[in-house]
Amino acid sequence: MIRAAVLCLSALLLGCSNSQKIDPSRQVGPNPLLPKINEPVLLPRTVVPAVVGWKRGETPTVPPGFRVEAMATSLASPRNVYALPNGDILAVLALKESKEPVERLKNPFFDLIFGFAHSASQVGPTNRIVLLRDSNGDGKPELQSVLLDHLNSPFGVVLVGNQLYVAETDKIVRYPFTPGQTQIASPGQKLVDLPAGLINHHWTKSLTASPDGSKLYVGVGSNSNAGERGPEAETNRAAIWEVDAKTGGFSVFASGLRNPNGLNFYPGSNVLWAVVNERDELGNNLVPDYLTSIRPKGFYGWPWSYYGQHVDPRVRPQHPELVARAIMPDYALTSHVAPLGLAFYTSTSFPALFRGGAFVGEHGSWNRAELNGYKVAFIRFAGGRPVGKPMTFVSGFLNSAGKIRGRPVGLTVDRTGALIIADDVGNAVWRVSYSGR
Repeated sequence: MIRAAVLCLSALLLGCSNSQKIDPSRQVGPNPLLPKINEPVLLPRTVVPAVVGWKRGETPTVPPGFRVEAMATSLASPRNVYALPNGDILAVLALKESKEPVERLKNPFFDLIFGFAHSASQVGPTNRIVLLRDSNGDGKPELQSVLLDHLNSPFGVVLVGNQLYVAETDKIVRYPFTPGQTQIASPGQKLVDLPAGLINHHWTKSLTASPDGSKLYVGVGSNSNAGERGPEAETNRAAIWEVDAKTGGFSVFASGLRNPNGLNFYPGSNVLWAVVNERDELGNNLVPDYLTSIRPKGFYGWPWSYYGQHVDPRVRPQHPELVARAIMPDYALTSHVAPLGLAFYTSTSFPALFRGGAFVGEHGSWNRAELNGYKVAFIRFAGGRPVGKPMTFVSGFLNSAGKIRGRPVGLTVDRTGALIIADDVGNAVWRVSYSGR
């Protein structure tokens, strides 16, 4: 009843937000089609399917020759996964624990709408890291244990030597850890505080380490959609930080990135890559989310411009000198797919086509009339750069009626070369292996 009333209200308030039909295939690659900005409406177009979850026997869909199976189920909102060198998989379970204060008419409306998209049944405690041990690599863990508990909305995790770094929403904590352990009893040591607070719009903090392990890189999303909360709310946000792994000293490595996630170095290089969630409320086909390499001290436009030097007229005051510096991303993923996971494939168990390419976890749209994302995409690389069109690699997260079974988030590749997927709405961790020609 409440859902029907909200959807009815939204239909009255949304107006005719950017209704131009554009084939999503024209919004992928290095030069996406970018339509004209329409006049803003009172509330942006909002289409969020109901959540139904996975029924017994249902799984995502993968290409012929591949096999997908549940590695773990009944987990409370697994948001990220990380493969340890001994074969263990860490599943990071997390939920945002507080709502933003009501500053605009849109806030309670969005809270209710987003609740529909994450309303899978609660299956147990969250904000913890669970270890899955599959010693023989058959995809069926013989051990599941709680490695760390009572965390503050964790997301990023990376192992450097015998130190496990965990990015919670408000800090990075370092724990002594040796692969093979199934629990961490140490309280850990805070390395550095991260922007959080009462208003914590993008709360996930992606994390990786430099190839030599001396530096950490953490994604800190913006505190707003397009800077509407003012510059003070965005201090050191919409950025990727570089953090000294020993001292915690940090600097802003790159900025103008609305919500950078999936931080990873391209294999065999010192080039950092990320997937970025761009701004909303400009219509169905603006702005394309993207995959890009990250230049040291690079500026990528947010909030003053998008996709390079395309000015966002909503942002005041304008800063043309900053727009002139804005870097165009490497590869568009189409509008509103909400990419949150990135994994480069370096194993040999998948066919040669996949080696060196990128898997992207697309959590799925809300600010679009026709649903977009809700899949794991694959993008081929050549010479260390993305090429060609993306391939839908894992789908079926929406059922035939367009309702949500699950939503892919973080990705990793296990010791056997299988792709591991965190599904936060389906409360599952999926494993995709290759068994055919």
